[in-house]
Amino acid sequence: MRRRPHVKYALAGAAIIAMALYALFVQAAAAQPAPAQAQLDRWLNAIARGDLAHRAAVMGRIHTRAQAEERRARVRQTVLRLIGGLPDERGPLHATIVGTLPEQGFHVERIVYDSLPGFHVTADLYVPDQGPDQGKPPYPAVIYTPGHNPAGKLEAWLFAANMARNGIAVLAYDPIGEGERMLYFDPATGASLAGHPTGQHSEASLQPMLIGEHISRYFVWDAMRGIDYLVSRPGIDPRRIGAFGCSGGGTVTAYLAALDPRVSVAGVACYITAFGPLLSTIGPQEAEQTIPGFIEDGLGFADWVESAAPRPYAIVSTTEDMFPFAGAQQSFEESRRIYSLYHANDRLQWITGPGRHGNLRPIEPQIVGFFMHWLKPARKTELPAIVPLPEPPAHDLLCTRTGQVSTSLGGASVYSLNRARAVLPPIEKPFTSQSQLARFREQLIQQVRAVAAIGPLPLSPPMQISVTSTEQKPGYKIESVEFPSATGINLSGRLAIPDVPGKKPAVLLLSPQPADDPDLDRLAASGHIVFAPELLPGYKDMEEQKSPLLGPFYLLTLRAFLVGKTLVGLRADDVLRAADWLASRPDVDAARLGAQGRGPMGIVLLHAAVLDPRIRSITLDRTLVGYRMAIDQPVTRDLAQSVIPGVLRHYDLDGRQPSSGYDCQPHRRRGPRRFGRRLP
Repeated sequence: MRRRPHVKYALAGAAIIAMALYALFVQAAAAQPAPAQAQLDRWLNAIARGDLAHRAAVMGRIHTRAQAEERRARVRQTVLRLIGGLPDERGPLHATIVGTLPEQGFHVERIVYDSLPGFHVTADLYVPDQGPDQGKPPYPAVIYTPGHNPAGKLEAWLFAANMARNGIAVLAYDPIGEGERMLYFDPATGASLAGHPTGQHSEASLQPMLIGEHISRYFVWDAMRGIDYLVSRPGIDPRRIGAFGCSGGGTVTAYLAALDPRVSVAGVACYITAFGPLLSTIGPQEAEQTIPGFIEDGLGFADWVESAAPRPYAIVSTTEDMFPFAGAQQSFEESRRIYSLYHANDRLQWITGPGRHGNLRPIEPQIVGFFMHWLKPARKTELPAIVPLPEPPAHDLLCTRTGQVSTSLGGASVYSLNRARAVLPPIEKPFTSQSQLARFREQLIQQVRAVAAIGPLPLSPPMQISVTSTEQKPGYKIESVEFPSATGINLSGRLAIPDVPGKKPAVLLLSPQPADDPDLDRLAASGHIVFAPELLPGYKDMEEQKSPLLGPFYLLTLRAFLVGKTLVGLRADDVLRAADWLASRPDVDAARLGAQGRGPMGIVLLHAAVLDPRIRSITLDRTLVGYRMAIDQPVTRDLAQSVIPGVLRHYDLDGRQPSSGYDCQPHRRRGPRRFGRRLP
């Protein structure tokens, strides 16, 4: 056995970083959110509970295998619709072995393959060497998806090495944003502009969402193409392909097993839970794990497991995981009933162990034993011994010269692939009649209301304002006010009223910091009644930021997406109520009602102004004027709270509206989302 004294410190450093990141996460999760955001979380959770109760009733009516298979087909169809489908083209893999590392009883081949044209995937293939423990080819194989680990595929060493020594090949690859496939890589710092992999995934998810797609389609496709590579090798048995991953890797593995029937055995660690316990604790955490409309359309965690039935499946959970253990038990119990309809109870296993998120070392023998039991022809009854083989230096497992695809190979990125798919149809010809303009406006109103999930007019009940304090200034007074939002959550605001008598022009002032907006005093001094309302979730609210590029309220946005809501829509509801309240005041000249929006509030204002013609004029300050502009930029900042899933299929902020619907080639056109649609 050759000595590698420096390896311990290299991988220990990665482990220390991972532990530090986890500690920061726990610290952030332990912090109590400010009141408005906590109330909004509960309001959204109540919507989710209604959808989940409907799903539970649907599942309770499944009593036969035929019904279970019908449900599975519907789930698959729904998931594909929600993520924007999978790529239609299975082009050449262009797989290249760039090096080989001999080890004890196996060898590691360093490989680069293309999951899409020019979209390079770096991977290590652990190949058993023929022997008494390994057997002889063709070998079964497992595709291994790492968790949200900056080291990517390097985390697979212990699992993959022991599997290979026991005669099962393992393909461990780098998901996007990890290992050698870092997104938004800055050569000057050697790091990503978006931070940790969760931040990179979340930032990369925004642009696909604008065209009605989801970042998970790229994760799943990378894994599916990895299976394509495995089955292309003569030494691999295509009938015995397994899949395994933990945390973020468990997410992709759950999706993969549900969507690719070639996965004959699956193990999903530290991901499967249930939405009830999850939403009441840490909530949604990351883009790839949060598919817009998932709960609204009647889906739950257990659907991933049940979509793989009756294939062997292991749910792997740790008792102190941030993904609630009780939720994992709930999904296991439901899935076990579905497996029983196939008379396959022995094929569903719940492997549990002590410790926090990702603490798989104590249960590694059970995990490896599960795959050996189902993938090896000569099944062993005893649990395998996990040999702590010394890790090689990190560079021995890398596939690129610089350690990054972007600086060694270049090629496509999520940004470039998405931009190529976002083919915006030509703008309609100028209107030649009032009737054409009226039809356009009516269509736009329907699209805006449905796509952004804005409530119907007339507004009921009207906004009720209560004054908490008054400050007199030269020529006007400023009232501090409180009012309930459309969700029933109490918010604050400032109302400036000039001292002059009679009806006055009014301005609705929308700002991320309404209490500190200098325009309120300026406009009030010029004779305007000015209302600066706080908009959800509350300008003092804060949450953990997954990336400095995302801006605030990203996790809240994910929670809203799950139940078919958007932060733009929730805010627009209150803007419309505020405009209605202002226009009804006896001291306001309703014919001179204007509004000003700053930053992301400008996007909210644009949506509200389309729906309420009483808003006669608007002023935008530092506001994105077109979602297509965000598609065209390699990096976006503070876009998350303004994203509306699928918006560019229907309209853009600059007035573009496809005459025949927006089409993200090559998939079929979709209509606007319907409220309350659920999977039957």
